[in-house]
Amino acid sequence: MMKCLIIDDEPLAIEVIESYLNKVTGITIVDKCTNPLSAITILNKYEVDLVFLDIEMPNITGIDLVKSLENLPQFIFTTAYPEYALDGFELNATDYLVKPIPFHRFLKAISRAKERFDLNRLDPIHHSNSSPGSAKKNIENERDFIFVKSEYENIKINIQDIKYIEGLKDYLKIYVSTTHKPILTLANFKEILNKLPASYFIRVHRSFIVNVNYIKLLQKTRIVIDTSRIPIGETYKKSVLNRLGL
Repeated sequence: MMKCLIIDDEPLAIEVIESYLNKVTGITIVDKCTNPLSAITILNKYEVDLVFLDIEMPNITGIDLVKSLENLPQFIFTTAYPEYALDGFELNATDYLVKPIPFHRFLKAISRAKERFDLNRLDPIHHSNSSPGSAKKNIENERDFIFVKSEYENIKINIQDIKYIEGLKDYLKIYVSTTHKPILTLANFKEILNKLPASYFIRVHRSFIVNVNYIKLLQKTRIVIDTSRIPIGETYKKSVLNRLGL
């Protein structure tokens, strides 16, 4: 049973979400609040699996609330402002619902949240709120793209095109199959891993993440992707071999 929290400064909006939730099974409402600051206390008090979160609220926006939380459950943005959709994707929201929310669209968001919830219960170590279960389910159930900021633009990258990622201090170089030139973005490994499916991507070195689908050859201390030889860190070697079934 998923436990959810509804946060919206408009009581009527809360009533709509609550009425929708009463029509589906497998989800219970642990609390609801109109003050986003009160939500922090609720999240610390209760075990919450899913948050329905408005964006434009007094004191603190839904986006800022998400950024302020360390142990973040799944969250679905519910807002009247479609222009925030990109922010939602970058924060790895489970879904983004624009008010007034049609019931069929709500059901689609719930389905996605339940799939993530079930996958996380099966493998809590490798699956966070942003991680799918298997390669097959990932293609079917998760977004197949991410956005990254590069040179003052937000660039859309298809996940299946990412071959490997190299870390350079505060920057990441994302190597994709569609171009020879890597995409440079100001980010860290934690941020990018939260956006990528754990069933495809593994960290093999403190400076490298690889997409297992592009591994051409595995040597004793290196992974070969195309003509690139990527080192396997000693501390990552055991987990890499386990993930590859070796």
